[in-house]
Amino acid sequence: MRAGRIQDAFRALPFRPLDQIVPRTALILAPHADDESLGCGGLIASCCAAGRPPLVVIVTDGAASHPHSRAWPAARLRARRQAEARNAASILGLAPGRIVFLDLPDAAAPHEGPEFDRAVATLAELAARHACGTVLAPWRHDPHCDHEAVWKMGVALRDMHDLPLLAYPVWGWLIAPETELEQGPPRGMRLDITRYRSVKAEAIRAHESQYGDLIRDDPTGFRLPENLLSVFDVSFEVFLDDE
Repeated sequence: MRAGRIQDAFRALPFRPLDQIVPRTALILAPHADDESLGCGGLIASCCAAGRPPLVVIVTDGAASHPHSRAWPAARLRARRQAEARNAASILGLAPGRIVFLDLPDAAAPHEGPEFDRAVATLAELAARHACGTVLAPWRHDPHCDHEAVWKMGVALRDMHDLPLLAYPVWGWLIAPETELEQGPPRGMRLDITRYRSVKAEAIRAHESQYGDLIRDDPTGFRLPENLLSVFDVSFEVFLDDE
């Protein structure tokens, strides 16, 4: 099925109440600090307002976004991105103790092998400790190696630990419309986040190292593109039944 038709179908999925999307505590897996705000910011705010805050896990350390910056070497950038994630989480109503950093290498999250298995075991332990009943991970077709790795971690949690899995698209929204994907019509739902649209936008802006002009000495550095930001400036979020 072509990506454009899939993206159109995302926008036409039925709305469901929060309790049907995540009936218990959500475990949100974010490949990088900012993915949680982009893909799930409204859901995080909704869950916090409902009195059952999710557990958010930032899987990679984010230190590869500006590899040529002298002012922001890896250790400083890693700390900055963690601080931005905590700030964004606070804006959404999430307490500091509800965000965890695995610190796996940015742009090199494992897809298999011992490191992958250790990451899945850590996630399973976190899910059990915090009584998480639903896992949210990036969509399988998100065109980024770390997003694919984290989706695989979500699949492992589903298959090995019997945790229901939902997927949220991030970079998948920007796949060229004519691209053929090994995917049938998507199944899933949308969450109405009208009430939290402004705080979600504020949370996204909190990731200043990726969004603004904080880091100026690496012209090759990453910057969230305007066309991606515009995708998320809407009053709904998409959650897909993983197939």
